[in-house]
Amino acid sequence: MAEPLTQDPIAYAVRRAPRAKRVRVAVEADGSVVVLLPPRATDREAAAAVRELRPWIERRMVEAAARTRRMARAPGVVPFLGAELHLVSEEGRTRVHRRGDALLVGQDGARHAEAIERWYRRAARAEIGPRLDAAVAALGCSYAALTIRNQRTRWGSCSATGAMSFNWRLLLATEEVLDYVVWHEACHLVHLDHSPRFWALLAEHRPGYREPQRWLRANGAALVL
Repeated sequence: MAEPLTQDPIAYAVRRAPRAKRVRVAVEADGSVVVLLPPRATDREAAAAVRELRPWIERRMVEAAARTRRMARAPGVVPFLGAELHLVSEEGRTRVHRRGDALLVGQDGARHAEAIERWYRRAARAEIGPRLDAAVAALGCSYAALTIRNQRTRWGSCSATGAMSFNWRLLLATEEVLDYVVWHEACHLVHLDHSPRFWALLAEHRPGYREPQRWLRANGAALVL
């Protein structure tokens, strides 16, 4: 009888999570594997979790590789609401500026990456603010504040006090996706839940919301610079 083939070990990183109550395995957007350990958990428990979840991990790694292929772009190009901006470096530049389809950046790699994110944050406020104002006007409600963030797992949020928060990385998607998320959160100002009334309200104002919703679920993890 043939001996079973030995499987190659899955490489993973370990992170200590002070507030975690159990061992958790995550596959990041780039396909890397991270094990989050509670304070008293051992490295042996991390290895055991990876072995136990190997089939699930491998599926997620395949999905991540497929997302990366779908979202691949040429070097020196960044996405912006369905368009492409070409990075053009200028000596001495510290503040990123858009000129047509060009995004003017500095020559220091590490610093210009940070500057590009700051530019996206500013652009996100400029793009989201008017959309949110139009949505709440149509709904006949109002919001208290608008914040642009970089959440790892959330695209937007609406608090009970009307504070609105959106992820700047939405600008790496299309306008349809951005509009969907803005309307989704605006509808929470009326129904702070995901009840049938909430989905009916969203469908009333954005009848085609399911398509950008599905796109974001399938590709959102790959929306990174």
